[in-house]
Amino acid sequence: MSIHRYEMGIVGNCSYLAYIDIHAHVKWMCLPRFDSSFIFGSLIDKPRGGEFSISPQDKYTSRQYYIESTNVLCTEFHTVSGKFRVIDCAPRFFQYERYYKPLMLVRKIELIEGNPVVKVTCKPVGDYGNMIPEIMFGSNHLRFLNFGTQARLTTDISLAYVMEQQPFVLDQNRYLVFTYGEALEAPLKPTSEDFINKTVRYWQGWIKNTYVPDIYQDSVIRSALVLKLHQYEDTGGIIASGTTSLPEHRGSSRTWDYRYCWFRDSYYTLKAFNEMGHFDELERYFDYIQNILMRDGERIQPMYTITGQKEIEEIHLPLEGYLGSQPVRIGNKAYQQTQNDVYGQVLVGLLPLFIDKRLGFSKRRSYRPLVDRLLQWIENTMDEPDAGLWEFRNVKQVHTYTLLFHWAGSKAAMKIGTLMKDSELYNRAAKLCETAAAGIEKCYNPQLGVYMQAMGSHHLDASTLKLITMNYLDPTTIKGREHLKELEKLLKTEQGLFYRYVHQDDFGKPEATFLVCAFWYVDALACVGRVDDAIKTLDGILPYANHLGVFSEDVDLDGSQWGNYPQTYSHVGLINAVFRISKKLDVPNYK
Repeated sequence: MSIHRYEMGIVGNCSYLAYIDIHAHVKWMCLPRFDSSFIFGSLIDKPRGGEFSISPQDKYTSRQYYIESTNVLCTEFHTVSGKFRVIDCAPRFFQYERYYKPLMLVRKIELIEGNPVVKVTCKPVGDYGNMIPEIMFGSNHLRFLNFGTQARLTTDISLAYVMEQQPFVLDQNRYLVFTYGEALEAPLKPTSEDFINKTVRYWQGWIKNTYVPDIYQDSVIRSALVLKLHQYEDTGGIIASGTTSLPEHRGSSRTWDYRYCWFRDSYYTLKAFNEMGHFDELERYFDYIQNILMRDGERIQPMYTITGQKEIEEIHLPLEGYLGSQPVRIGNKAYQQTQNDVYGQVLVGLLPLFIDKRLGFSKRRSYRPLVDRLLQWIENTMDEPDAGLWEFRNVKQVHTYTLLFHWAGSKAAMKIGTLMKDSELYNRAAKLCETAAAGIEKCYNPQLGVYMQAMGSHHLDASTLKLITMNYLDPTTIKGREHLKELEKLLKTEQGLFYRYVHQDDFGKPEATFLVCAFWYVDALACVGRVDDAIKTLDGILPYANHLGVFSEDVDLDGSQWGNYPQTYSHVGLINAVFRISKKLDVPNYK
């Protein structure tokens, strides 16, 4: 069986995402929000998912690439009758003292040579395929009715050709602009060219203002661009992925909706933005988190919608699924779970807002209610079993990883107390830090020389790699190095990938590896001084990206990509691992 890769790229503008495959088909596009119904969704149901395609009539070969340092995607076709490329752009640029980021996809069909014959199809759908819109002709556009807002395709291609899917000779550049909730009230060609050029300049300017180490620059740049696309600018929330129900391995029933914001990711995401010097994104994400923290009194959920809503009902849809994988889910039941690491995650993640002098954080003085509330939650849940970061649905334990973030969050509060000259806060946090450390030590197995998944557990877990990278275990000591070696023995694969765990869970034994664990492993190797091993391992992981350098959630042992795509967790893991290696290297431009 061939290696499975997601042969598609993404474009977006922090309002929406569109997935375009190597055939220039829009496979997935949800509007008006990341978590809305798809407008084009053939990724998970070809008959009911609608279609927006630009296809050569003749046999062809294609290649796909991004314009350098941007999220503007090109799909280039070579046919016997000529060559052309499709440029896909989600407009984003600064205008009138704000960012212009409409619900608009601009598609330019650019003639390169010859007279290729092309066919264009545009058939949007609504309500996850249940609504087929009525279509009306305008003078230069097609209007799609019954969406509850205006949706239209404006183009200089014959509308009859589009409606009837009739091939035509491409003898000049052509333009298609799909809009949702607004109309293109400007000349098509110059406006499309202007929007593409301004969007290219925006992304290239954003990358120029990104701090990137001397090593692995291409991978870090692409990861930064992917991460940025997943922040919903209106609220600042960052989703785990833009897709739902892509299985964790072939035929798996582990099919989840990842179009939501997980607090378990907050520390790693905030750390990545801070490392790269993108403080606007960091502060916007903080605003999203703060609104939830100061609103929810009893406890924090593991996840929320991009607008901070709590209810995320999980339902199954009667759709065929990606490669037939069932069930197709929207919503995510994990919001009901208890994951107590979230409080420490937020405290550690917010620490730079208090201690980094570059930020000039205006809300620093209002820290006390927020920090007090987080510490109270840590105190209340210190000994409480939870589902853990892997979201076990039928098992609750006192997880080592949760205790680690109780410890790290308390450490962060101690630093804030020192900075703000608040001895009461410092002393309270110090006591919680000691309690959490005592709990972590109860998870240690002295016979094996390793920290287990949880108190009383007999299982190992890749999340305990963070004991090293978060400085609970001194990486220079024998204890830290032995812990790493024991995890390697059981969880590392010959390919350098890393399982989350290998024991059976609610859905059986995991078959694919969770990619972020491999990046955590690289991070840990660098921490303990095994920098050459870290570089070698990272070199082995990078080929698991697709043709555009984009990573999925899971990787099978044969190198296949699985799980939702792209996975921000994976890209954040890469960014943080590369920064760690960079800091450990004495010689600049090592690679």
